[in-house]
Amino acid sequence: MSAAIVLLTLAERAAASLEVGIWGTAAWLAVAIVAAIGSMSLLGMALVLIERKVAARFQSRLGPMRVGPHGLFQTVADSIKLLIKEDIIPEQADRILFFLAPTFSLIATLLALVIVPVSPTLHLVDLNIGVVFFAAVSGFGVLGILLGGWSSNNKWSLLGAMRAGAQFISYELSLTLCLIVAVLFAGSLQLSEVVASQADGWWIWRGHVVTIVAFVVFIIASTAELNRPPFDLPEAESELTGGFHTEFSGLRFAFFFLAEFINMFVASALAATLFLGGWMPFQVGGWDTFNSVMAIIPGPIWFAGKVAVIIFISMWVRWTFPRLRVDQLMRLEWKFLLPIGIANVLIAAVIILSGLYFFPVGN
Repeated sequence: MSAAIVLLTLAERAAASLEVGIWGTAAWLAVAIVAAIGSMSLLGMALVLIERKVAARFQSRLGPMRVGPHGLFQTVADSIKLLIKEDIIPEQADRILFFLAPTFSLIATLLALVIVPVSPTLHLVDLNIGVVFFAAVSGFGVLGILLGGWSSNNKWSLLGAMRAGAQFISYELSLTLCLIVAVLFAGSLQLSEVVASQADGWWIWRGHVVTIVAFVVFIIASTAELNRPPFDLPEAESELTGGFHTEFSGLRFAFFFLAEFINMFVASALAATLFLGGWMPFQVGGWDTFNSVMAIIPGPIWFAGKVAVIIFISMWVRWTFPRLRVDQLMRLEWKFLLPIGIANVLIAAVIILSGLYFFPVGN
């Protein structure tokens, strides 16, 4: 419903500006849906290929090389294979929920993606409560996982789904505390305003150590929410035979798989927006010539570069650290990250009240 409202709002705005009436609104809505699905599919395929290449480099091998030049079309072939695979539904499964589960996961991803600001003029929806909206929809994806495990009528899938629910709820707390730190420094819930507040310097170094800690905790918590190693307990293959998506095949499995990679992009984009200045260039006080050169680079290039670095770090972590046990995963959140997050918010409030910034606060 929320996704439909967002897309309908976009269509109405476009139709009103062009004065095309109800049929024009319907056409713009169709274009928005097709563009969103197409963009997500292309982005997901690109990220899958990049991760396979990064994993290969870490393991001293080449990765996909046969389909297209340097394996460029390997993920296209994989996508076609998933589209034509037989869609098998367990006999005792709840068919309605079995159909809705992957859809919910993809809708949550779409809702988070539409608020990502790429540049001052390139974003779909600039909500005045963008940070709150992201916090709300980021937890919506767990509904698809819970429904997937429950509707499969498979005890191993159910165990994976319940484990995912506990993990999501736990790490959502630390993630929200990091969002609060960014909002306190920026003084706004609107993502474009958060970026504008970093015109005099990115928050990752303007907030002393507080924003650095918030950035690191945000990356850890978002990785745990994405079920990516070393936090991929909900789909630990050695224990749960694939976890919550064991019974899903073909296009339904592709939805879960696509949502994970798009969510990685969204989390990296939000980290870059909140702490690394979004589309703002890198500036150094007193170096006017250097700053002028940096300002020549377009904002979307800066944004894409920052997101790419964070995504690479996420992939680096995945192919470096071993999977945590479930008790280690919960201990990390409740005994370390959550206390650190609470203390970090309190310290951030003190710094803001005292006005202790490394650089003057932007407008």
